[in-house]
Amino acid sequence: MNTLLKKNALSYHADGRPGKIEVIPTKPHATQRDLSLAYSPGVAEPCLEIQAHPEDVYKYTAKGNLVAVISNGTAVLGLGDIGASAGKPVMEGKGLLFKIYADIDVFDIEIDEKDIDKIVSTVKAIAPTFGGINLEDIKAPECFEIEERLKAELDIPLMHDDQHGTAIITSAGLLNASLIAGKNIADMKIVVNGAGASAISCTRLYTKLGARKENIVMLDSKGVLNRKRTDLNKYKMEFVTDRDIDTLEQAMVGADMFLGLSTAGVLKPEYLKTMAAHPIIFACANPVPEISYDEAMATRDDIIMGTGRSDFPNQVNNVLGFPYIFRGALDVRAKGINEEMKLAAAYALAELAKLPVPEEVNIAYNARNLKFGKDYIIPKPVDPRLILHVAPAVAKAAMDTGIARKPIENWDAYQEELGKRLGLVNPLIQQIKGKARRNPKRVIFAEAENYKVLKAAEIVVEEGIAHPILLGDKNTITQMIKQYDLELPGVEIIDPKSDEQAEKRQLFANQYYEKRKRRGVNQQLSLDFMTHRNFFAPSMVENGFADAMISGLTTSYPETIRPALRIIGKKKNSKIISGMYIMLTKKGPFFFADTTVNMNPSVETLMEITLQTAEAVRAFNIEPRIAILSYSNFGSVEGNIPIKVRETVARLHAEYPELIVDGDMQANFAINNEMMNEHFPFSKLAGGGPANTLIFPYLTAGNIAYKLMQELGGAEAIGPVLMGLDKSIHVLQMGSTVNEIVNMTAIAVIDAQTHEGNGA
Repeated sequence: MNTLLKKNALSYHADGRPGKIEVIPTKPHATQRDLSLAYSPGVAEPCLEIQAHPEDVYKYTAKGNLVAVISNGTAVLGLGDIGASAGKPVMEGKGLLFKIYADIDVFDIEIDEKDIDKIVSTVKAIAPTFGGINLEDIKAPECFEIEERLKAELDIPLMHDDQHGTAIITSAGLLNASLIAGKNIADMKIVVNGAGASAISCTRLYTKLGARKENIVMLDSKGVLNRKRTDLNKYKMEFVTDRDIDTLEQAMVGADMFLGLSTAGVLKPEYLKTMAAHPIIFACANPVPEISYDEAMATRDDIIMGTGRSDFPNQVNNVLGFPYIFRGALDVRAKGINEEMKLAAAYALAELAKLPVPEEVNIAYNARNLKFGKDYIIPKPVDPRLILHVAPAVAKAAMDTGIARKPIENWDAYQEELGKRLGLVNPLIQQIKGKARRNPKRVIFAEAENYKVLKAAEIVVEEGIAHPILLGDKNTITQMIKQYDLELPGVEIIDPKSDEQAEKRQLFANQYYEKRKRRGVNQQLSLDFMTHRNFFAPSMVENGFADAMISGLTTSYPETIRPALRIIGKKKNSKIISGMYIMLTKKGPFFFADTTVNMNPSVETLMEITLQTAEAVRAFNIEPRIAILSYSNFGSVEGNIPIKVRETVARLHAEYPELIVDGDMQANFAINNEMMNEHFPFSKLAGGGPANTLIFPYLTAGNIAYKLMQELGGAEAIGPVLMGLDKSIHVLQMGSTVNEIVNMTAIAVIDAQTHEGNGA
């Protein structure tokens, strides 16, 4: 396995473009004009502005989002002093993590120097390039002095992550572990095995959480740091104990917590047995901890344990901290990173671990439902909410302590900006959920005997989007809620087959029989249908027992939509039913219709699809700019489809002159306003921005287009959103994710709100 890992790791770093990072231009550079602005002569203008106003360097350059990862290679991972060049892959990796987790740009700088004075002078000399500095893999005790001196001489965020990263993450773990164990940090007896940079920084931060020095015992490779030792530097002297003990075995008797930042296998099972009840073990030696997780758990079952490994619970991983600490510090242009900012990060991480876990995190760790408890006291590194929780906490701490030069004034806008950096927060989704929360509706989840549906229902309740009604066998659903430890208190569960629902089944069957008796349906068949979720659920909505319905996760589209069409029917003013997908892209949302219902629409049907889509888009507070697509541009090619589209557009222009719609046109012209303005300035879509709503003249084209966008273009597809029905009925794609179910629920709520507003 080690041979395979070595082979794969070397191949990963060497294949293709060597290394892991590159520099990418952020401004246009294709033309001579672009180059004259980027460099000579245009570049002189920002230079002069910065000379006159030095703070404008943040306005005209990348400094404000640029961090230096600096190392001399003297303490690289667990490899020791391997030299500056040998440490470069680690520093590049750090740069990659900064970028993917917090959208921070990095230059990695390896200094071939061990002299403290020369390192400090070098870093100080290059500091004007950067908005922040991350010192990395510099051995103790030199790292302490280097960081202290640079912090005193520079006025930008600076942190030696080896010291403070682990301190912040384990502090978050300590906060939650002590809560679960019922221990007061001030009373806890703490053993720290290891006395290097990370161990000392961790212990210092624990004292900020309330730990008392007299309750702390620290050990280095020679034993306990006690008064008998004469070989201790000033940093180790800070944690000398007055207790007359010399060994780890002695120190562990009655201890509440063990922090290991040392070597594999030093913590013996027999030592664990002498600890206090509910001991906290952070065995962080990598890749092999001070005691293995399995061995520790086999020794006693009341342990709360974390390691540095991802294959066991509670991974202590610095990536939970440094990207977001620097993100918050950079965003307020902090003069440094102080203790209050580190503590704010620790508390934010601790609080995040108490919140329900997003489904993408469960999937990443092959877990059904991670939940706050002894096996989940620290958030997972892949949790997309980390940037939204930790960075603002750090930024606020910088502001509260007076070292922020650019305070944040609008926290909601800042949260949205953070989400946009990584594509986590789509403004339309936030808007849809916000509108749903203002007037949540009763939504039937017709397939509630499915974990994804139940998890989505939990999120819906937590976010206040809707009031779920769970349809299915009550015992099965109740057992699943218990099995997966879901929080669904008071949520109604309805079993269509139960005796309790006999009266409703009869009512619904009578109604269905009256509607379908001349379509081959008799009374008994109608009654039989009502034991099926996809008949019972729309009947609930039709009769006002619910406001909306979600189904289709496990059944085909026709099986789901056909009963709803027969029971609910079209709106009084609707001639057809049509389908729309919302495509969330980096360029904003696009609305595609018809992608699911009408195979080969006529001119009249195409008009109705366009009008229904325009109404649906306006429900999201977006003004529709509609392109009806073709393979032709305004008659450039003849054919049945271009002719049909032109006739449709002509009628829409005549009957709905206020509607921004045009066609026939090819898709690239529809979404590229420069091309539209240059070639077709007469179009209603010219001058005002690209189309955001695309109407397809044939079902095949629409269906293919949204699926290609989803798979190749990386767009998130929400839908299908059904339009023209008399009530809010929505069908999921088979195999939808939990997030997609939640998003469709929010859309169903908005649809129900619209029906209510229209008096439907």
